[in-house]
Amino acid sequence: MNNLDKQYTDLLQDILDNGHQKGDRTGTGTISVFGRQIRHKMSEGFPLITTKKMFWKGIVTELVWFLRGDTNIKFLIDNNCHIWDGDAYKNYINNPDYKAESVADLMGSQAGQLVKCSTQEEFVEKIKTDDWFAKKWGDLGPVYGKQWRDWKHIKEGGYLLKNGNEDTGTTTKRIDQIANLINDLKTNPDSRRLMVSAWHVGEIDEMTLPPCHFGFQVYTRELSLNERHDIKEQYGFDCRKLAKPSIKQLDDANIPTRAISLMFNMRSVDTFLGLPFNIASYGLLLEIIAKAVNMVPDELIGNLGDVHLYSNHIEQAKEQIGRKLSLEERHQLALPIWKEKYGPLADMMVMTNVDNTPYKIPRSTREPYPLPQLNINTEFWPTESGECGIGAIDAVAVFNNFTNEHFCKCLLEEDIQLVNYQSHSIIKAPLSN
Repeated sequence: MNNLDKQYTDLLQDILDNGHQKGDRTGTGTISVFGRQIRHKMSEGFPLITTKKMFWKGIVTELVWFLRGDTNIKFLIDNNCHIWDGDAYKNYINNPDYKAESVADLMGSQAGQLVKCSTQEEFVEKIKTDDWFAKKWGDLGPVYGKQWRDWKHIKEGGYLLKNGNEDTGTTTKRIDQIANLINDLKTNPDSRRLMVSAWHVGEIDEMTLPPCHFGFQVYTRELSLNERHDIKEQYGFDCRKLAKPSIKQLDDANIPTRAISLMFNMRSVDTFLGLPFNIASYGLLLEIIAKAVNMVPDELIGNLGDVHLYSNHIEQAKEQIGRKLSLEERHQLALPIWKEKYGPLADMMVMTNVDNTPYKIPRSTREPYPLPQLNINTEFWPTESGECGIGAIDAVAVFNNFTNEHFCKCLLEEDIQLVNYQSHSIIKAPLSN
C-alpha cells in the first residue's frame, strides 16, 4: 500500500488551492500554507516518493554526513552529492574576504593574483582539489551535524557554588546528542526526553543556513506477543524448527521487544524539492537507529510549519500531481498487453476489459507505484562482544563509527540497499539559495 505519495500530492494540491503569496529570503517568491502533517507506517514500505524519481544516493550521503558531525561540503562533493553547493558558494561570494584572498595564500604560488571562482562549478572543483580552499570555504558553520554530535554549551561565571564561593570562570561543555539519545534508548526507552535539536539559538548567526528541520523526537512502545510472533521470521527466527515459540525463546533469539517511531519538526518546508528528501532521510535515520538498538521501525511523522511552493515550482508540482487518464488513453496503454494474449481480437476486447488486463492499467499520469523496501546489512557493525556479527550490536559504538572512513564507505556503497524502487521520471526544478 502506498498512502505516502497520496498524502504528498494532496499536500501539493492543498498549497495550490489554499496558499498565500509570500516573499522570501531568496527573492523567488512562494505560495504558502501553515501547519500540516505527514504520517507514514514503516510497515507499508520505505518512505521514498514514487511519483517522481528521487536521488537516493544523495539522501544516504547527506544523512551519513550529519551523523559524522561534519559541516564541510567536501565530504558531500567527494561522494557526488551537490545539494549544499549553492549555499556554500553564496556564502563564499558574499564573504568580505572573498576578493582579498590571493593565489599565494591558497596554492603557494603566483603571489598577487586575486582568487575568484566566478562560477559555482569552478568553486566546486576547487573544493574537490584544494584542501586548503575546502577547509576555508567549504565549511557551512555549526549546522546540523555539529549540533547533533557536538552541541556547545557555555556556562559563564557568576554562579554560587555549594561551598558558598562564587564561580567566576567560564566553562564549555560538549554534548553528543546522538550518543545520549542512543544511550537513553537502551537504558530508559519510555523517557519523554528522547529528543535531538539542531536549533542552537546562540549559534544561528554563525550558520550558512539555519536548520529547516530543526529537531526530532523518538518514541518507543512494547510489542505484544502477537506482534513479536508476526515479525520473528524477518529477524531470523527459524519457524521450521518451532512455529510458536515462547517469550523466552523469542528473547533468546534476540527478537525485538519494542517498536520505535520518529517525529521530525520543520520550520520551513520547500515542498517540491526538499520535503520528499527530508521524509526519506528521517525514514532512513529511523531505520538505522532501530537496527542499532534492536527495535522495529513503527511510524514516521513530519510536523510541518511554513509549507510552501516556490513560484518557479508551480508547474512542476502540477505535473507531479498528474491528471486522470481518459478511457481512450487507458485503452492505448492496455492494447499492447492484450495483443500479446489475444492477437487480432485485442482491439475489440480491450474496449470492455481495460481493467482486466494481466497488468494494472494506470488511471492517472503519475499513479504511485508500490513503495520500495530497505535492507541494511549490519554484518560488520561493532557488537558488544567485540567481534562483528557475534552478539548484540553496540549501538553507541555504531554511531561513533561514523567518523571511520571505511565504515562510511561501506554504508554508502554496500550496506544500505533500496529494493524494488519503481518511480516515474525525474521532474527538474531550480533550487533557490
